[in-house]
Amino acid sequence: MIRFISKRLLTALPTLLIVAMLVFVMIRLIPGDPAALMLGDRTDPASLADLHRRLGLDQNIATQFVRWFGHVLRGDLGASIRTGEPVLPLVVNRFWVSAGIVVTAVALAALIAVPAGMIAAWRQNEALDVGIVSAATLLLSIPSFWLGLLLLYAFGLKLGWLPVVGYVAFSENPFAALLYIVLPVVTLVLHETGVLIRMARASTLEVLRLDYITNARAKGLSEPAILVRHAFRNAFGPTWTLIGLVFGNLFAGIAVIETVFTIPGLGRLLVDSIFGRDYPVIQGCLLFIAFTYVGTNLVVDLLYPLFDPRVTAQ
Repeated sequence: MIRFISKRLLTALPTLLIVAMLVFVMIRLIPGDPAALMLGDRTDPASLADLHRRLGLDQNIATQFVRWFGHVLRGDLGASIRTGEPVLPLVVNRFWVSAGIVVTAVALAALIAVPAGMIAAWRQNEALDVGIVSAATLLLSIPSFWLGLLLLYAFGLKLGWLPVVGYVAFSENPFAALLYIVLPVVTLVLHETGVLIRMARASTLEVLRLDYITNARAKGLSEPAILVRHAFRNAFGPTWTLIGLVFGNLFAGIAVIETVFTIPGLGRLLVDSIFGRDYPVIQGCLLFIAFTYVGTNLVVDLLYPLFDPRVTAQ
């Protein structure tokens, strides 16, 4: 097991380094001079040259990357051009806002989708199967931002059951915080449930055709027992992989939902920083999102042997 974990960690390190390089290069390709933005109206050639020297912008890009990556390894992502705040604490605080919504949504979507997909496979080509697949296809076809707007209109404006915009931290008022995240979470759950149902159904159908399932039926086991005790673990492996991808994708695309519901999360911070051309914060957000995506897939890979007995931890 230790060897298995070590191999996966060693595989992830080059990926993280490449991700850091790509983020650094992409930021450098953005038009504009961050030093000029920091100086604002006080820009003059002498001040601009001095700030370039202090920021290392007068050096070649390879030297800049080595210097920047050294700061990253020490936990220093720089300071915001607009507010002067350190980037790392700012990004981490916003990340926890997004993480609460994403983790809850993915967990609920998986709890709904996996049983629904397995039941649809069990009742293949019957009315129940057609209904579940049709619902999953419909949910998958609706863009998440449009679904969010529909929920806002129905439950916020028309019925008035839930707040329309804003956010309250759990530390301030747990009950109010739950009310404010209900609609964002439901939006993500509905959208991602469609994806997971289709995968769970497809993988279960494949498993139900295997010989050991036929043998279990020949022994007289009930269909629910076959699904839970024999089919679930083998069928859940591909779905578990997709759950990891969905989790990473939601962190990368959460900006849309956070903009619709005005939630001050990581995605909203990235959007605001792009409009404000706050390069250090943009760089920190992209780096954090990319590392989260890689880290999530690493965790999925490490836990895969627990869910799929065909994969050994070697």
